[in-house]
Amino acid sequence: MKTAKELVKIAIDALEDKKAEDIHIIDISEISTLADYFIIANGTNRSQIQALADNVEEALAKAGLPLKQTEGYDAANWILMDYRDIIVHIFDKENRLFYDLDRIWRDGRLIDKKELE
Repeated sequence: MKTAKELVKIAIDALEDKKAEDIHIIDISEISTLADYFIIANGTNRSQIQALADNVEEALAKAGLPLKQTEGYDAANWILMDYRDIIVHIFDKENRLFYDLDRIWRDGRLIDKKELE
C-alpha cells in the first residue's frame, strides 16, 4: 500500500492533468484527526470541476485507494472527496473565495509539491 504522501502526489498529478488552478496541499495531521492532508483546488466551470473529480477518483482507485464518500458532484460548485487520510476539495472560484478553507486551516502546514517526491 502506498503512503498518504505518495497518494497525495497521485491526486495532485491527476488535478494538474486536467488543468486545475491554484492547487494547495495542507498537512493537517498535527492539528486535526479528520485527515492527514487537505488538497484544495479550483476549476473554471462545472464540466471541468467534474472532470477534475473524475480524474482524481480514477487515479487513486488505480493506486488502490477507493473513494469513501463524495459530496457536491452534481452541483459541482464544491466537490468534497473523502479518502480518509486525504480530503480533496474542488471548488469553483466564487465558492473557494467564499469558504476560504485556506484561511480556516492556516494552522496546518502548506506543502509544496516538491516535498512529496
